[in-house]
Amino acid sequence: MPRNPVDITVPDLSGRRAVVTGASDGIGLGLATRFAAAGAEVLLPVRNPRKGEAALTAIRRTVPHADVSLRELDLSSLASVGALGKTLAEEDRPIHLLINNAGVMTPPDRQRTADGFELQFGTNHLGHVALVAHLLPLLRAGRARVTSQLSVAANQGAINWADLNWERSYDGRKAYSQSKIAFGLFGLELDRRSRAHGWGITSNLSHPGIAPTNLLAARPEVGRAKDTMGVRLIRVLSARGILAGTVHTAQLPALYAATSPNAEPGGFYGPLGPGHMGGPPGKQKLYSRLDSPEEARRVWQVSEELTGVRFPGN
Repeated sequence: MPRNPVDITVPDLSGRRAVVTGASDGIGLGLATRFAAAGAEVLLPVRNPRKGEAALTAIRRTVPHADVSLRELDLSSLASVGALGKTLAEEDRPIHLLINNAGVMTPPDRQRTADGFELQFGTNHLGHVALVAHLLPLLRAGRARVTSQLSVAANQGAINWADLNWERSYDGRKAYSQSKIAFGLFGLELDRRSRAHGWGITSNLSHPGIAPTNLLAARPEVGRAKDTMGVRLIRVLSARGILAGTVHTAQLPALYAATSPNAEPGGFYGPLGPGHMGGPPGKQKLYSRLDSPEEARRVWQVSEELTGVRFPGN
């Protein structure tokens, strides 16, 4: 079934500095390319230098004038997050856009980060929390917009407060949902605290719907030797234009949330097609698991304790 073309207009981003995590492939690479095409200086913090160089080549092939460069970052290591924060602080350049896009999804067996956290909770949530804390002075200087990428998985499951690190009974899907719920609550609390303490930044949320990205593909580094049945099915549906989106449409909600003058602080953006799986981006009703300020404050406090970072104004 042929698809109607779906896209959005990105405003001029000349003079803006954008940081995109997880930009070595997939949605993140698409976002970085669009930012560069709009005139932004784009930083790609990557764990794998080889993939990072390939991403630079791909961006420059599409946008020959792109102002794009790599930095080192492993979100599963708080030391690496702190090192990137120090590097960018030494560069002393305001950051205007931060897209917290990187993530890992459902490793078949429980794995731990360098700091001993369950891999998905530690990478998807805690690593990004620490990154925002380390970059906060630069984000404030740029009066930045921070967009945090969630998942439809944040509309299911719950935070396992009795066992945040899933040490007693690991369930990869439930742990993934927890990481995205926690991260969404953090992103909303970030916006509330910025307004309360005059930080001058805005924070909103996005999700890509369902698309054939690399999250469920073969990932030997997380113990997945071959593509999951889920990603194979998603590829078939996407190719036939049935419900699922494409890698292109999957990047549009975050692109809209990060750049549109109509995107609201504290807003939640995703595809507007059936089941919010694909289609054009727009504002969505907040998932019920994200609508408790009390739960968000609890996530904020626990995240500070676990990462050792401290935000001002507490």
